[in-house]
Amino acid sequence: MKRREFLARSLGLPIAGLGLPFAVSAEPSVASATLGHRVLNLELLDANRKRPVPVRLYLPQQASPNGPVPLVVFSHGLGGSRMGYSYLARHWADAGMASLHPQHVGSDSSVWRGNPLDLLQRLQSAARDAEALARVLDLRFALDQVLASDQGRLIDITKIAVAGHSYGANTAMLVAGAQVNTDSANLGELRDQRVQAAILISAPPLLGQGPAQQVLGAVTTPTLHITSLEDTINLPGYRSTVEDRIAIFEAMKRSPRTLAIYNTGGHSIFTDRTTRSGPETSARIKSATQELCTIFLRQSLRFGHARQVNLQSPAEQTAPESKPAALPDGREMQPGLREWIYRHKDLLDRFVTPESL
Repeated sequence: MKRREFLARSLGLPIAGLGLPFAVSAEPSVASATLGHRVLNLELLDANRKRPVPVRLYLPQQASPNGPVPLVVFSHGLGGSRMGYSYLARHWADAGMASLHPQHVGSDSSVWRGNPLDLLQRLQSAARDAEALARVLDLRFALDQVLASDQGRLIDITKIAVAGHSYGANTAMLVAGAQVNTDSANLGELRDQRVQAAILISAPPLLGQGPAQQVLGAVTTPTLHITSLEDTINLPGYRSTVEDRIAIFEAMKRSPRTLAIYNTGGHSIFTDRTTRSGPETSARIKSATQELCTIFLRQSLRFGHARQVNLQSPAEQTAPESKPAALPDGREMQPGLREWIYRHKDLLDRFVTPESL
């Protein structure tokens, strides 16, 4: 079969976020102890691939060998770096979960540097099959190295999740079990058995791989899909909208899956930036996304209590209890999700849970 670049058009917009054998250097912690976490920048090198993989690791202060914590490995979008999506990483760390952000040097912020006339060529190169594969190997290498380091004693290896935005969501899908093939490699073997849950934010389709059900139908890990009505990628020769995110969600029929669609906010609102939606809307979407991801992770990884997530006032804590959210078959939604919906109902266009499917 003719070689096809299955991610050639799955280009996440720039924002956020970068990724040396473990002769590793760590920068000083950049977070105060009062924030509940510390941050380490690790300069890793995958000697086998001769590829740098810089990472940023967010660690809860309470993490210890006697009390290891869950870990979320986050893959940034095209043009991002390890520094991005900090609003999620800090929230998770303060909630008791470590967060590891590898930088994918072949599709990181370096694509925005250089001759502007060559930008499209750099973007296309960053989305080729070889880079799509390299991203998955970056993620697995970073996870291997951190678990083998002194920090590894602080991580509960039975509670590991993967997450990503845009191009990073594609990377997360591959690690979670998406079945795709190219002439250069069998990417269907890239599933990481350590991963117990996946968060897919603004996920573009894996193009050139046949029907979505064929590619994604084998995914069995719990998945959380987050998007918005205005979640559109517009690039020369390519357009991807919220309908693509919904199709991905619907194709994962074997996954216990949850879908949240906001009624406002564009593709970049899920990054650290304040977008054209304005500071208030941007902050509200980010806050809601922080909470929902944390609830999902706690439920999927069986960690902590899903109802202990940023309840904002006594009234908001008790009101949902008086009006439980009923599902079509009469069952009730899990309390953490029920309360989240009540707090953010004015931001939601649609919300689907495994129980309601």
